[in-house]
Amino acid sequence: MVIVLKNNYDQVQLDKLTAWIREMKIEPHFTHGESQTIMGLVGDTSKIDIDMLGALDIVESIKRVSEPYKQANRKFHPEDTIITLENGAKIGGGNLMVMAGPCSIESEEQLTEIAMAVKKSGANVLRGGAFKPRTSPYAFQGMREDGLALLIKVKEKTGLPVVTEIMDYEHLPYFKDVDIIQVGARNMQNFELLKHLGRCDKPILLKRGLSNTLEELLMSAEYIMSEGNEKVILCERGIRTFETATRNTLDISAVPLLHQMTHLPVVVDPSHATGKAALVPSMALAGIVAGTDGLIIEVHNNPQKALCDGAQSLTPAQFDELAGKIAGVKAVAYR
Repeated sequence: MVIVLKNNYDQVQLDKLTAWIREMKIEPHFTHGESQTIMGLVGDTSKIDIDMLGALDIVESIKRVSEPYKQANRKFHPEDTIITLENGAKIGGGNLMVMAGPCSIESEEQLTEIAMAVKKSGANVLRGGAFKPRTSPYAFQGMREDGLALLIKVKEKTGLPVVTEIMDYEHLPYFKDVDIIQVGARNMQNFELLKHLGRCDKPILLKRGLSNTLEELLMSAEYIMSEGNEKVILCERGIRTFETATRNTLDISAVPLLHQMTHLPVVVDPSHATGKAALVPSMALAGIVAGTDGLIIEVHNNPQKALCDGAQSLTPAQFDELAGKIAGVKAVAYR
């Protein structure tokens, strides 16, 4: 249920209303916008008398929310959520964040070279995998804690915020200096992990599962938000369909649809979506036209010898060329 308050509401009356609602084991969540204040109610609202609420002097209107995701719902929070990193980089509300770097951290030299290159080209955030979930148990699993240490070292060297994937909530202590924690597609419905991430004060990049619906993605975001962490970034990274020409099928329609359904920022991952470096630029630009709030792109200084996903990685030179096109398309699409 959503209660829209009148602009000149009385604080004493609001305090009484809030206390009454909490007595019924319903938790109110407030959104203070430029033109109105919204009270979203999470819990069993069936016991609330809507007519009685509507008669209160401080209430402008009341809406019932039928969707199972409440806090992620745009009805609860009409204005776009904007997430700001410690260095001032923003995502959401017309702020485009570009995250770039290698699929997997291989060495300090490799990561430093790529980080310096993508920063020069305009990337806001450095991505790099330390813990790597792989389909085959025999494939490279990442440098793990050593990789995270290198990522933080390069962060300090370049000044770029970093995003990297977590696979187990027991690893959370290792992520204290990570700016954005990524939840991979395979862990989108790892609800215990999501609940633990909901208790930390860091932005969470939540990737859509390989065969999950948009509602299921938002319900996973709800797990994080229900624990108190509202800094959630959604990521469309391609879904599994009958098509085999690409690694996955990029659901570009998910971007505008999610913007209708939720106030959370939406990111596109053209690298995992296509699995082919030649397709990454066009899909990245398509994401911008569709209204994405960010891009996460794999860049490697020697894709042919990459230990992980070299086929979908751009070279620094290719990324630099793409960055110029991104700026041009953004200037038109974000008017």
